[in-house]
Amino acid sequence: MGKVITYKNDWGLISSLIKSKLVDYIQLIKLRLTSLVVFSSVVTYLTAANGDINWIQVLILSVSGLLVTGSANGINQVIEKDYDKLMTRTENRPVASGRMTSVEAAISSLLMGIIGVFLITKYLNPISGLLAFISLISYAFIYTPLKRVSPVSVFVGAFPGALPTMLGWVAYTGSIGIEAIVLFSVQFVWQFPHFWSIAWLLEDDYKRAGFKMLPFNPGRNKKTALQCLLFSMLLIPIAVLPFYYGISGIVSTIVAIAAGIYFSFYAYKLYKNCEIADAKKLMLAAIIYLPIVQLAFLFDKI
Repeated sequence: MGKVITYKNDWGLISSLIKSKLVDYIQLIKLRLTSLVVFSSVVTYLTAANGDINWIQVLILSVSGLLVTGSANGINQVIEKDYDKLMTRTENRPVASGRMTSVEAAISSLLMGIIGVFLITKYLNPISGLLAFISLISYAFIYTPLKRVSPVSVFVGAFPGALPTMLGWVAYTGSIGIEAIVLFSVQFVWQFPHFWSIAWLLEDDYKRAGFKMLPFNPGRNKKTALQCLLFSMLLIPIAVLPFYYGISGIVSTIVAIAAGIYFSFYAYKLYKNCEIADAKKLMLAAIIYLPIVQLAFLFDKI
């Protein structure tokens, strides 16, 4: 009887350790954020396919996208572990808290990146593999250290942030055409009010770590809010480009314009009031905007 109890206890301990390690890796790759990036890439692939879908390619794109994006996020946490300790939002991350060593995180993240880029290059096409590699390197090794140097980091980070959309189109077509550039531009412009609204909410945390994310100092002011408003409004004319280049139809154009107006309304509210509550509403509007517009482009196409 004693042995049975011991085995049960041992298994319970092992199960607990496995669960704890799994949770740490979910936090390391930022699974929720990574899933949104993969979503953008897959939706764009489906839009390009226009009903002629290779589901094996979709699976490879999803898995490899998860690996590459997770790799970039993991390397980011290794580089920023000492700064993550200073921020309330990030102090419990596995590397910052010490639950995972920097060596383990670095090796696992590099392996994920290598495998992900390899899968995309071999089973999709070399151009997609190159885009994945550029996205990984620019996010992990250019954007990440630049965050403590200059607010221009947001501009730099917008490139790897939007490349998955281009990658999704290229994964199907095998080439970078005007359609890929147009869809890239939508996500590229969207990122500025999205990131600035987050930085507005977290400015105190970012300051403790020395991150310079808002375009002006002090960050929470009319000039920053005006930048959010201008980029949000820019999404309205950009919404016409997919229709002009035959990517999608008139219905999705109307949806995208309406979503841009909705987004700009909350950006205007932030400009008018400069309140943290308005920055939160703008952030939520940004989260709603992108999937709605991308799905509209998809379903109006097929």
